[in-house]
Amino acid sequence: MTLFDWPIWALIVFAYVIMQRLAELAYANANTRRLLAEGGREHGARHYPLFIVLHSGWLVAIALFAAPTSAPDMLLLSIFIASQAFRFWTLASIGRWWTTRIISAPHFPRVRRGPYRFIKHPNYALVVVEIAVLPLLLGAPALAITFSILNAVLLWWRIRIENDVLMERGRTT
Repeated sequence: MTLFDWPIWALIVFAYVIMQRLAELAYANANTRRLLAEGGREHGARHYPLFIVLHSGWLVAIALFAAPTSAPDMLLLSIFIASQAFRFWTLASIGRWWTTRIISAPHFPRVRRGPYRFIKHPNYALVVVEIAVLPLLLGAPALAITFSILNAVLLWWRIRIENDVLMERGRTT
């Protein structure tokens, strides 16, 4: 099944994810530039291109290999929608500090509002759910497993770096 054969609901969900990711990248890049100008420094830059490859590959693989059914699995669709609500809550809570890179400085505060009160890395928890749920929703369980494993390896690396970096921040917002 090609992307052109997908039912409309699947095309809408997939197009939403692509547009959301592009908007997020624009927001993240603007925040990155500003944080660097405010004295921030990038940490763990070596692994960043691997995340670009992983997330781009995930979307391309879904476009090439997914085979959505004529009607969505309502449980998976509900999980996906809930994950997007969680995404907006997470991004609204971290605000100007959110980037796709690790940009930090000792004078930057630690965010401890919204989901950050309960989970140390809520955006990463969200991405874990998304990387599994979207391919499952679109009929590609092998992609859900494959990309979940690859994402887990990269997140293990990134979270170790980020936890070390966050220790240098003292204040809280």
